[in-house]
Amino acid sequence: MTSRLTAAPPPADLGALDILLWVAVPYAAIAAFVVGHIWRYRYDKFGWTTRSSQLYENRLLRLGSPLFHYGILLVIVGHVGGLLIPKSWTEAIGLSENTYHLLAVGLGAVAGAATLTGAAILVYRRRTVGPVFSATTRNDKIMYFLLVGTLLLGLGTTVLGNLTEHPHDYRETVSPWFRSIFVLQPDPALMAVAPLGFRLHALSAWALVAFWPFSRLVHVFSLPLGYLTRPYIVYRSRGTRTPRRGWEQIR
Repeated sequence: MTSRLTAAPPPADLGALDILLWVAVPYAAIAAFVVGHIWRYRYDKFGWTTRSSQLYENRLLRLGSPLFHYGILLVIVGHVGGLLIPKSWTEAIGLSENTYHLLAVGLGAVAGAATLTGAAILVYRRRTVGPVFSATTRNDKIMYFLLVGTLLLGLGTTVLGNLTEHPHDYRETVSPWFRSIFVLQPDPALMAVAPLGFRLHALSAWALVAFWPFSRLVHVFSLPLGYLTRPYIVYRSRGTRTPRRGWEQIR
Protein backbone atom coordinates (compact mmCIF):
# COMPACT_ATOMS: atom_id res chain seq x y z
CA MET A 1 0.00 0.00 0.00
CA THR A 2 1.44 3.32 -0.98
CA SER A 3 1.29 6.49 1.10
CA ARG A 4 2.03 8.91 -1.72
CA LEU A 5 -0.90 11.30 -2.12
CA THR A 6 -1.77 13.35 -5.15
CA ALA A 7 -2.13 17.09 -4.72
CA ALA A 8 -5.33 18.85 -5.64
CA PRO A 9 -5.26 20.43 -9.10
CA PRO A 10 -5.93 24.15 -9.48
CA PRO A 11 -9.57 25.28 -9.27
CA ALA A 12 -11.59 24.78 -12.43
CA ASP A 13 -13.96 27.23 -14.04
CA LEU A 14 -17.34 26.77 -12.42
CA GLY A 15 -20.49 26.31 -14.43
CA ALA A 16 -24.16 26.16 -13.57
CA LEU A 17 -23.96 22.38 -13.13
CA ASP A 18 -21.22 22.73 -10.50
CA ILE A 19 -23.36 25.21 -8.54
CA LEU A 20 -26.33 22.85 -8.78
CA LEU A 21 -24.44 19.73 -7.70
CA TRP A 22 -22.18 21.14 -4.99
CA VAL A 23 -24.36 23.91 -3.53
CA ALA A 24 -28.04 23.36 -4.32
CA VAL A 25 -28.10 19.56 -3.91
CA PRO A 26 -26.48 19.53 -0.43
CA TYR A 27 -28.81 22.22 0.93
CA ALA A 28 -31.86 20.53 -0.62
CA ALA A 29 -30.83 17.20 0.97
CA ILE A 30 -30.32 18.81 4.38
CA ALA A 31 -33.71 20.54 4.14
CA ALA A 32 -35.40 17.25 3.21
CA PHE A 33 -33.61 15.52 6.08
CA VAL A 34 -34.71 18.05 8.72
CA VAL A 35 -38.24 18.77 7.47
CA GLY A 36 -38.84 15.11 6.66
CA HIS A 37 -38.02 13.99 10.19
CA ILE A 38 -40.26 16.65 11.71
CA TRP A 39 -43.13 15.62 9.42
CA ARG A 40 -42.54 11.92 10.09
CA TYR A 41 -42.54 12.42 13.85
CA ARG A 42 -45.71 14.50 13.82
CA TYR A 43 -47.80 12.47 11.39
CA ASP A 44 -46.33 8.96 11.41
CA LYS A 45 -45.26 8.16 14.97
CA PHE A 46 -46.54 4.60 14.71
CA GLY A 47 -44.44 4.10 11.58
CA TRP A 48 -41.28 5.31 13.33
CA THR A 49 -39.86 1.81 13.66
CA THR A 50 -37.45 -0.66 12.12
CA ARG A 51 -40.32 -3.06 11.37
CA SER A 52 -38.24 -5.89 12.82
CA SER A 53 -38.45 -9.22 11.01
CA GLN A 54 -36.62 -11.23 13.66
CA LEU A 55 -39.67 -13.44 14.24
CA TYR A 56 -39.54 -14.59 10.61
CA GLU A 57 -35.86 -15.61 10.54
CA ASN A 58 -33.08 -15.37 13.10
CA ARG A 59 -30.04 -17.33 11.91
CA LEU A 60 -28.93 -15.00 9.10
CA LEU A 61 -30.01 -11.95 11.07
CA ARG A 62 -27.72 -12.85 13.98
CA LEU A 63 -24.80 -12.99 11.55
CA GLY A 64 -25.51 -10.06 9.25
CA SER A 65 -26.92 -7.50 11.68
CA PRO A 66 -23.86 -7.21 14.01
CA LEU A 67 -21.48 -7.07 11.04
CA PHE A 68 -23.49 -4.31 9.43
CA HIS A 69 -24.22 -2.21 12.52
CA TYR A 70 -20.77 -2.34 14.09
CA GLY A 71 -19.18 -1.80 10.70
CA ILE A 72 -21.34 1.20 9.86
CA LEU A 73 -20.56 2.77 13.25
CA LEU A 74 -16.84 2.58 12.46
CA VAL A 75 -17.48 3.99 8.99
CA ILE A 76 -19.38 6.94 10.49
CA VAL A 77 -16.63 7.60 13.04
CA GLY A 78 -14.06 7.56 10.25
CA HIS A 79 -16.08 9.99 8.14
CA VAL A 80 -16.57 12.33 11.09
CA GLY A 81 -12.83 12.38 11.66
CA GLY A 82 -11.94 12.75 7.99
CA LEU A 83 -14.53 15.36 7.07
CA LEU A 84 -14.91 17.49 10.18
CA ILE A 85 -11.37 17.53 11.60
CA PRO A 86 -9.13 19.85 9.54
CA LYS A 87 -5.82 18.57 8.27
CA SER A 88 -3.95 21.24 10.22
CA TRP A 89 -5.31 19.88 13.51
CA THR A 90 -3.89 16.39 13.07
CA GLU A 91 -0.58 17.80 11.90
CA ALA A 92 -0.49 20.06 14.97
CA ILE A 93 -0.52 17.02 17.27
CA GLY A 94 2.29 15.37 15.34
CA LEU A 95 0.27 13.02 13.13
CA SER A 96 1.79 13.19 9.67
CA GLU A 97 -0.35 12.97 6.55
CA ASN A 98 1.21 9.67 5.51
CA THR A 99 0.53 8.10 8.91
CA TYR A 100 -3.02 9.45 8.94
CA HIS A 101 -3.62 8.11 5.45
CA LEU A 102 -2.33 4.63 6.29
CA LEU A 103 -4.51 4.46 9.41
CA ALA A 104 -7.57 5.81 7.62
CA VAL A 105 -7.23 3.45 4.67
CA GLY A 106 -6.50 0.40 6.82
CA LEU A 107 -9.32 0.91 9.32
CA GLY A 108 -11.68 2.17 6.61
CA ALA A 109 -11.11 -0.90 4.46
CA VAL A 110 -11.83 -3.24 7.38
CA ALA A 111 -14.93 -1.30 8.46
CA GLY A 112 -16.19 -1.01 4.89
CA ALA A 113 -15.68 -4.71 4.19
CA ALA A 114 -17.52 -5.68 7.39
CA THR A 115 -20.39 -3.31 6.59
CA LEU A 116 -20.76 -4.55 3.02
CA THR A 117 -20.59 -8.18 4.12
CA GLY A 118 -23.29 -7.58 6.71
CA ALA A 119 -25.42 -5.69 4.18
CA ALA A 120 -25.01 -8.49 1.64
CA ILE A 121 -26.22 -11.04 4.19
CA LEU A 122 -29.21 -8.90 5.12
CA VAL A 123 -30.16 -8.32 1.49
CA TYR A 124 -29.79 -12.04 0.75
CA ARG A 125 -31.98 -12.83 3.76
CA ARG A 126 -34.60 -10.32 2.68
CA ARG A 127 -34.66 -11.74 -0.83
CA THR A 128 -34.65 -15.47 -0.06
CA VAL A 129 -36.72 -15.78 3.13
CA GLY A 130 -40.37 -15.74 2.05
CA PRO A 131 -42.01 -13.94 5.01
CA VAL A 132 -39.20 -11.36 5.15
CA PHE A 133 -39.47 -10.74 1.42
CA SER A 134 -43.24 -10.30 1.74
CA ALA A 135 -42.70 -7.68 4.44
CA THR A 136 -40.24 -5.73 2.25
CA THR A 137 -41.65 -2.44 0.97
CA ARG A 138 -40.65 -0.32 -2.00
CA ASN A 139 -39.06 2.15 0.41
CA ASP A 140 -36.91 -0.67 1.79
CA LYS A 141 -35.64 -1.51 -1.68
CA ILE A 142 -34.77 2.12 -2.42
CA MET A 143 -33.07 2.44 0.95
CA TYR A 144 -30.93 -0.66 0.41
CA PHE A 145 -30.00 0.51 -3.10
CA LEU A 146 -28.85 3.93 -1.89
CA LEU A 147 -27.11 2.58 1.18
CA VAL A 148 -25.19 -0.21 -0.55
CA GLY A 149 -24.43 2.03 -3.53
CA THR A 150 -22.94 4.71 -1.28
CA LEU A 151 -20.83 2.13 0.55
CA LEU A 152 -19.57 0.59 -2.69
CA LEU A 153 -18.64 3.96 -4.17
CA GLY A 154 -16.79 5.02 -1.04
CA LEU A 155 -14.87 1.78 -0.59
CA GLY A 156 -14.25 1.42 -4.31
CA THR A 157 -12.81 4.91 -4.58
CA THR A 158 -10.41 4.30 -1.70
CA VAL A 159 -9.28 0.88 -2.86
CA LEU A 160 -8.93 1.89 -6.51
CA GLY A 161 -6.88 4.96 -5.64
CA ASN A 162 -4.41 2.88 -3.66
CA LEU A 163 -4.22 0.08 -6.23
CA THR A 164 -3.30 2.61 -8.91
CA GLU A 165 -0.78 4.19 -6.50
CA HIS A 166 -2.44 7.59 -6.88
CA PRO A 167 -4.57 8.08 -3.75
CA HIS A 168 -6.29 11.44 -3.64
CA ASP A 169 -5.86 13.65 -0.58
CA TYR A 170 -9.55 14.27 0.05
CA ARG A 171 -8.77 16.45 3.06
CA GLU A 172 -7.70 19.18 0.63
CA THR A 173 -10.88 19.09 -1.45
CA VAL A 174 -13.83 17.05 -0.16
CA SER A 175 -13.37 17.79 3.55
CA PRO A 176 -13.11 21.61 3.33
CA TRP A 177 -16.01 21.65 0.83
CA PHE A 178 -18.14 19.62 3.26
CA ARG A 179 -17.36 21.98 6.12
CA SER A 180 -18.04 25.01 3.95
CA ILE A 181 -21.62 23.81 3.44
CA PHE A 182 -22.36 23.95 7.16
CA VAL A 183 -20.76 27.35 7.77
CA LEU A 184 -22.94 28.74 4.95
CA GLN A 185 -19.94 29.59 2.78
CA PRO A 186 -20.08 26.83 0.13
CA ASP A 187 -17.02 26.45 -2.05
CA PRO A 188 -18.05 24.31 -5.05
CA ALA A 189 -14.66 24.80 -6.71
CA LEU A 190 -13.17 22.29 -4.26
CA MET A 191 -15.47 19.51 -5.41
CA ALA A 192 -15.19 20.49 -9.06
CA VAL A 193 -11.54 19.38 -8.99
CA ALA A 194 -12.07 16.20 -6.95
CA PRO A 195 -11.83 12.82 -8.75
CA LEU A 196 -15.02 11.41 -10.25
CA GLY A 197 -15.28 8.63 -7.65
CA PHE A 198 -15.40 11.09 -4.77
CA ARG A 199 -18.02 13.20 -6.54
CA LEU A 200 -20.24 10.19 -7.21
CA HIS A 201 -19.82 9.06 -3.61
CA ALA A 202 -20.83 12.51 -2.35
CA LEU A 203 -23.92 12.69 -4.57
CA SER A 204 -24.99 9.20 -3.54
CA ALA A 205 -24.56 10.14 0.13
CA TRP A 206 -26.71 13.28 -0.29
CA ALA A 207 -29.41 11.21 -1.99
CA LEU A 208 -29.37 8.84 0.99
CA VAL A 209 -29.59 11.79 3.41
CA ALA A 210 -32.60 13.19 1.55
CA PHE A 211 -34.38 9.82 1.55
CA TRP A 212 -33.49 9.01 5.16
CA PRO A 213 -36.64 10.42 6.88
CA PHE A 214 -38.92 8.39 4.62
CA SER A 215 -37.29 5.03 5.34
CA ARG A 216 -36.77 2.71 8.29
CA LEU A 217 -33.47 4.49 8.95
CA VAL A 218 -35.36 6.91 11.22
CA HIS A 219 -34.91 4.35 14.00
CA VAL A 220 -31.35 5.67 14.39
CA PHE A 221 -32.84 8.62 16.30
CA SER A 222 -35.02 6.49 18.56
CA LEU A 223 -33.80 6.58 22.14
CA PRO A 224 -35.69 4.77 24.92
CA LEU A 225 -35.62 7.82 27.19
CA GLY A 226 -39.03 6.92 28.60
CA TYR A 227 -37.47 3.96 30.37
CA LEU A 228 -35.52 6.37 32.58
CA THR A 229 -38.66 7.96 34.07
CA ARG A 230 -41.27 5.20 33.88
CA PRO A 231 -42.60 3.81 37.19
CA TYR A 232 -41.24 0.61 38.60
CA ILE A 233 -42.90 -2.65 37.62
CA VAL A 234 -43.64 -4.78 40.67
CA TYR A 235 -43.33 -8.52 40.15
CA ARG A 236 -44.97 -10.91 42.62
CA SER A 237 -43.99 -14.51 43.07
CA ARG A 238 -46.49 -17.16 42.00
CA GLY A 239 -44.94 -19.82 44.19
CA THR A 240 -46.62 -21.70 47.05
CA ARG A 241 -47.55 -19.73 50.11
CA THR A 242 -49.43 -20.41 53.32
CA PRO A 243 -53.10 -19.47 52.89
CA ARG A 244 -54.55 -16.96 55.32
CA ARG A 245 -57.52 -17.74 57.53
CA GLY A 246 -60.92 -16.83 56.19
CA TRP A 247 -62.69 -17.06 52.89
CA GLU A 248 -60.51 -17.91 49.90
CA GLN A 249 -60.33 -15.18 47.29
CA ILE A 250 -62.17 -15.99 44.07
CA ARG A 251 -59.92 -15.59 41.00
